[in-house]
Amino acid sequence: MRNFKISMAALMAVAAATGTAYAGGSPNTFGIGAEALFTNSDDNIGGISGNYDFGDFHLGGFLGVADPAGANNTRLEMGVRFFYHLHSSAMADFGVGGGLAYANTPVGGASDAKNDEVYLVPGMQIRAFISSNVALSFGAGIALGLGDADGVQLDGHLTSNAGVHYYFF
Repeated sequence: MRNFKISMAALMAVAAATGTAYAGGSPNTFGIGAEALFTNSDDNIGGISGNYDFGDFHLGGFLGVADPAGANNTRLEMGVRFFYHLHSSAMADFGVGGGLAYANTPVGGASDAKNDEVYLVPGMQIRAFISSNVALSFGAGIALGLGDADGVQLDGHLTSNAGVHYYFF
């Protein structure tokens, strides 16, 4: 029991010395990581990403490239997003906003034809900081999609997203 008390005292001393953690470390911090946008279709979009936390809101973007074996099948994905923090605590924030995503996807077959897919994604996001500078993010929304250049299709798909970022401060 004595070892347990000493261990608990040491743990409490270390926790007290680290100070209070704030969402994003502090305002004006940059985070780098990865995230993905999952839609009801077969096309999920994501890649490496970066966020800049301004305190009341955060702004970010992502870039993904996939080139599987074969000819004329390279896929390019990129996007930007903005979330205004309606509520923040020491270890999490809840934001509303959304993003704009673009994917250049091969049509298939031997041709080099591609579809240019654009998604407007209004939604919400929760960031949970598992330490003062590491955040897991989860969100939901509706993807409003515009089809390829041959036509336009406006429809809504429920979406979700997930990511992880390391913030430098």
